[in-house]
Amino acid sequence: MRRTLAAITGLTSAVVFCANVLAQPPAANAPPPGPAPVNAQGRVLLQGATPQDKGVWTPVFSTQDPIAPVETVPFKPWAKSLYDARQIHELEPHARCKASGVARQFLTPYGVEFVEMPQLERLYIFDIGGPHTYRTVYMDGRSHPADIEPSNYGHSVGSWDGDTLVVDSVGFNEDFWLERRGLPHTEQLHTIERFTRLNDASIQYRVTVDDPGAYTADWEGGFNLRWNKGVELFEYVCQQANYAHELMVGQEGSTVDRSSPIAP
Repeated sequence: MRRTLAAITGLTSAVVFCANVLAQPPAANAPPPGPAPVNAQGRVLLQGATPQDKGVWTPVFSTQDPIAPVETVPFKPWAKSLYDARQIHELEPHARCKASGVARQFLTPYGVEFVEMPQLERLYIFDIGGPHTYRTVYMDGRSHPADIEPSNYGHSVGSWDGDTLVVDSVGFNEDFWLERRGLPHTEQLHTIERFTRLNDASIQYRVTVDDPGAYTADWEGGFNLRWNKGVELFEYVCQQANYAHELMVGQEGSTVDRSSPIAP
């Protein structure tokens, strides 16, 4: 048990360290960012200027901070109690290989990738850290269906407002946290997310949260994302119950019962 707890602590520290390093702003002597890339019609892109221009988006944000000052969030009493409890136990689903919608999708040190498919009239947001999942944003002008099976990503429809992608989402389940610190929600959650590409290096992310089940009024939060040029989406192995990875790769092989596929 002591060995397993040490492994959990070590993994948590490594993830927090990695997240906070990637969330640092660019160096003071870095060249100023250039203009945002645009397509043939002059509309801004959320990816590289060409298919060869690779990159992913990571948060300019500490994962230990809330996306809005907690004192400004209009919690219902039960929601505030749950939020406070999560500050103690930190049993977050995303850290246990579950998909996360809304702001939590972007609060990973490994980033996300936006992929537009104009011929399909869809936009995809691929997760890198965490589970092997992606989110679909329908860009064909459809509305939300009347009967939605609740899911971690919900049902998202998008449109462009100048250089801002506006994503309207409903149909969420309650199986994820809204963001890294543990803001709760219910199946009544309705979000409006706005992705504004400020230049070739930055996206401003803002989200409006409407959830009368958890909050007494709408509220807003957000942060910026930074372009990591040359970085490509990679295979991230997220294995459920992988609490002591050194036991699986043989460092403690002499004391492990290898007859079970589950690491102790």
